[in-house]
Amino acid sequence: LWMAGYAGRKKPAEGKVQDLFAKALALQDEQGNKLVFVTLDLIGVPQALRHDVATRAEKDFGLTQANLVMNASHTHSGPSLRTAPLTDADKDNPKAKDAWEYTQKLQNDIVASIGKALSDMQPARITWNKARCGFAMNRRRDYTLPPDHPNANKAPNPDGPVDHEVPALRIEAPDGTLKATLFGYACHNTSLGFYNYCGDYAGFAQEYLQEHRPDFTALFLMGCGADQNPYPRRSDVVPGITDLELSMQHGRSLSNAVEMALVVNPRPVAGPIRAAYEEIKLSYAKPTRADHDYPVQVIKIGNDLTFITLGSEVVVDYSLRFKREFAGAAGVWVAGYSNDYTGYVPSLRVLKEGGYEAAAGWAESVEDRIANKVHELYKKL
Repeated sequence: LWMAGYAGRKKPAEGKVQDLFAKALALQDEQGNKLVFVTLDLIGVPQALRHDVATRAEKDFGLTQANLVMNASHTHSGPSLRTAPLTDADKDNPKAKDAWEYTQKLQNDIVASIGKALSDMQPARITWNKARCGFAMNRRRDYTLPPDHPNANKAPNPDGPVDHEVPALRIEAPDGTLKATLFGYACHNTSLGFYNYCGDYAGFAQEYLQEHRPDFTALFLMGCGADQNPYPRRSDVVPGITDLELSMQHGRSLSNAVEMALVVNPRPVAGPIRAAYEEIKLSYAKPTRADHDYPVQVIKIGNDLTFITLGSEVVVDYSLRFKREFAGAAGVWVAGYSNDYTGYVPSLRVLKEGGYEAAAGWAESVEDRIANKVHELYKKL
């Protein structure tokens, strides 16, 4: 298959460093309300894929669409997907045909994984906490400097906004055996740029967490990392080390943070599970482009933890904003790259500054429309 993430690729994948995974974590409260997280080692979750899986999961398993989260790690070392049906011209094009056939199989596999997770549920105790990990750095230029300043156009920007929190759920059996963790971080999975399948730093972090724990699953939930890159990045700036070794180092740093979050001062998480999901209209600055249906999702687990999931490549300002605005809540966990993949979603600040993450041409209302819907859904729950 051809790979996703870099436009300059000229050939299909040549091999793999790691297996890539779709993982499903199913939770159910005492009232029978269910919640499923699906994490994917993919560049993104096409909205058509989300719609297909959610519709089938509701029909087959009674899982309401608001109670399903589909999140992509945004690895740039995964397969390219295709949700648009093949045209007559495409049927003789292996690149298109293979991507289409793979995506159809993937949809079936995800639905099957959701069903297996729901049918395999066992009594569990859930806690959560957070730690910190520091390799993410804002990759945009420093717009606070005057344009003629010698450092104005240099990136990464060590003074730019970041979100170094590493939230983690600890899921254990009644006897205390650790069974799974769902953990997050806000940073592009772009350590690598080769032709081999790999989960990048997020894949290695999951691998390290699982390697000494039999029957244990680690799931990665990507945060609002659209303007964040892992540093150091690229072996040409670190003599004697490869890109793959850098990726593994970042994965080890993240897994170490998760290990800390799993053991330090666990905070109980109890039901009921309440969820709300809505696709809102986001407008572009130029009326020649049609509005986009954009998913916003809010999930509360009792009064202990609130998940806010947003579609596509969301910049870090959204995470920082919601953690500030919901500071009175016991815990707030913000994820991007969920339920949709349409490109970058800038904050108003980034939109006004311009640059790569603002190039899609969204209207200046984009941030407030998303934020207002988050608050509206939160109040409903």
